[in-house]
Parts: sequence; structure tokens; C-alpha cells
Amino acid sequence: MCNTSPSSPILSKSHLLNFNHHTRIPMHSPEDLHRWPTLSEVVEEIRAIGRISVPTAITGLVLYSRAMISMLFLGYLGELELAGGSLAMGFANITGYSVLSGLALGMEPICGQAFGGRHRKILGLTLQRTVLLLLSSSLPISLLWLTMKRVLLWSRQDEDIAAAAHVFIIYAIPDLFILSFLNPLRIYLRSQGITMPVTYCSLFSIILHVPLNFLLVIHFKMGISGVALAMALTNLNLVFFLLIYLFLRGLQGLMGHSMHGLSPGMVALAQARRTDLRIRVPGVVVVRAHDPALRPPRKP
Repeated sequence: MCNTSPSSPILSKSHLLNFNHHTRIPMHSPEDLHRWPTLSEVVEEIRAIGRISVPTAITGLVLYSRAMISMLFLGYLGELELAGGSLAMGFANITGYSVLSGLALGMEPICGQAFGGRHRKILGLTLQRTVLLLLSSSLPISLLWLTMKRVLLWSRQDEDIAAAAHVFIIYAIPDLFILSFLNPLRIYLRSQGITMPVTYCSLFSIILHVPLNFLLVIHFKMGISGVALAMALTNLNLVFFLLIYLFLRGLQGLMGHSMHGLSPGMVALAQARRTDLRIRVPGVVVVRAHDPALRPPRKP
């Protein structure tokens, strides 16, 4: 799988995996591994990193714009809806979205090594187990969201704002189960070096987010519940686009390539629980530590 011999500080193209033919390009001689890279090799490596990092950054920016568009429609509804929706989004990010995102991060090193070592079955099983783990985690989070109004009133929040926030988060519960599929799919593709299709699919889903809000909020007059439902439907569209791409390309992990049929759900989850949680729980801590909502305010 991995070459244990020392390598140069920066890997050149001859160290990279050929993703199209799944064959490894021959390595340099031992003398070349101890030399400094040439300027052309450095530029080549920067380009290789940019092909992955730039589309990933654009995807993150596009997906974060979903929240901005939703906030604009909440502001259109009024001050109460804006306050309640903002409070609900903060509560959802802290107790739900970041937890699922952190748990999903545990599959990234596993999928990366499995794909590099051409262990296709492990690649598919990791995707299955992560989806099952996130789905099972969404159930207690949903129960917590159902009691959000009591939590807000207990913390001395305004009753009207708490009621508006409660309505928003109730309609956002389906988003938890959609993210249980979306987060693993994004990591599954990224670990194989597939980034541009994810960016395009994210862009298409965000473009549809505006007419979805207009349809639910203004046309059907659903109010704050329409904004929350539009956010969930936007993520559902993204999952739908990614699945279409996977089926059209016939990538590893689908239709008998690396999954080799769906493994029994509870068995797969039980087998993965101990080992996976050792990797995934620190991922939750890392995501939570970077959440601006939990950072102490700066002193003036």
C-alpha cells in the first residue's frame, strides 16, 4: 500500500496515483528521494493540490451561501421571524449539523487510504457504515430539537422568539437525515480526488434554492417554516444530483464495484462502532472548537 522509504519534502508527479487507470507510476530512485525538488516539480505539486483544494473551497463558499439566502428571506418576513430563525440556526449548528459533520470526518482518512491501496470493498463499506452511523445519531438530535422551545424558555428567551425558533427547527428536522447521506457522499468523492462535480452539483442546488424560497415563502405563504423546508430541499437536491453523477459514471462503491451488495445494516454498524468512534468523536470536537458560536466574545 504505502512505501515506507523516506521521501522528499514535496512529492512530484511520479509519486501520484493515476486516478483514471488505478495504476501507480514508478517511483524515483533512492537517490532522488533525498534531493530537493526542482522548481518545475514544486509548480506541478502546487497545481495538483490546487485541483483539489480550490474546488473544495468554492463548494464550501457556495453551500454557506444557502444560509445567507435563507436569512434574506427571514428578514423579508419580519423582525420576529428573523430573530427566531437566527436563533434556530445557531441551535441547529451547535447541536446537530456540526455533530454530523464531525462524525462524518472520521471516514476521510479511511477512504483515502482505502482508495490509495485499491481496497474497493473497504471504500464502499465505510460509506455504508458512516451513513448508518449518522442516521442513528440523527434520532436523538431530532428528539432534542423537538424540545427546543422548553430549552429556550428555560434559558429566559423571549416567548415569541422561542415559538418562532421552535417552528423553524421542527421543519428543519428532515435536513438532519438528508445530511446523513450528503456529508458521507461529499467525503467519499473528495477522498477519490473528485471535486469539480461536487462543486457543479452544489452550484445547481443553490441556484434552485432561491426559487424554492420564493415558492414556499411568498407563493404558498408558509412563512418561517417555508424557509426551513427550503433549506432541507436544497440539500436533498444536492444529494439527488450527486447520486445521478455516481450512477452515470459508475464509480467505485456503487452497483457492485466496492460495496459488493449492501451489508446488513445493524451488523455493519456494530462492527464499525468501536473502531470508527475513536476516529469520529475527535472530529466532532474539532468541528465544535472551530464554531464561532462557541468562541468567547473579544474584549473591546
